[in-house]
Amino acid sequence: MTSLLRRVKTKLAIHAHRRVRGLLDGEYRSIFHGRTIEFDDLRPYVAGDEPRDIDWKATARHGAPLVRRYIATRKQTVLLLVDTGRNMAALAESGETKSELSVLATGIIGYLALKHGDRLVLVSGDAEHTKFEPPASTEAALERLLRQIDSATTLQAPRSDLTRLLQFVAKSFTRRMIVLVVADDRALGETEARLLRRLSVQHEILWLSVGDADLLAEQWAGQRMHDVATSVALPMYLRADPALRADFDRSVAERRDRNEALFARLRISSARLGSTVDVVPSLLRLLELHRHAKR
Repeated sequence: MTSLLRRVKTKLAIHAHRRVRGLLDGEYRSIFHGRTIEFDDLRPYVAGDEPRDIDWKATARHGAPLVRRYIATRKQTVLLLVDTGRNMAALAESGETKSELSVLATGIIGYLALKHGDRLVLVSGDAEHTKFEPPASTEAALERLLRQIDSATTLQAPRSDLTRLLQFVAKSFTRRMIVLVVADDRALGETEARLLRRLSVQHEILWLSVGDADLLAEQWAGQRMHDVATSVALPMYLRADPALRADFDRSVAERRDRNEALFARLRISSARLGSTVDVVPSLLRLLELHRHAKR
């Protein structure tokens, strides 16, 4: 069986050349301002590094900018909150499954966390189950977490229930953490908004939405499609209706506007994924947004 973490590293190598990997690493480190750190070594400067980290004496000797790299002496905890209900087994915009994007995104953040000596916690589930994996800090543990996400997210799983997962986190964790939410791209209800208001005071939240396939697009013409949440088939005559197309586009735009307005009020950094190719640049933007939001 192919290692999921190996797939994550391979995707990272393919889609993120050396400069982007350096940016990802730097942006991840920057969101932990204030923790105790000590000097480790020097590395070449890449765009996005903090100017205050430049070692000017070493730069003068070397002839090119060098930045000081630090290691954490106090570990942080990164909580991965992942929807594994059947909604996440549906197709993403690219035609890949949403679970593929979810595994890749959580794998990259988890890998960065381990590189920085941080611990990972996983909360995942659906409308009937909530699973908690206690803090871990090894690649073997990350592989296990990714396998749990991958195996649980099927068309036979119970429906997604993000409220249930948010309630579990709100009740179970008091220590401040970075919380990465990976969920379906849908409208957030009032109960979820209320839980997010509470959680955003206590934790730092980053939000990744995985976008739905556009079932009205030409690429799906002639294929039988159905809603994974209800198993109801979508008739071809409806999928080809221009009025339905307009209503669909309008409802999607309104939903995203409402969610983005909520995230902005609560200072939650968010990004949207449509394909595995999007994951690395989307995570880079997400971490950069979060860094600026903290200033």
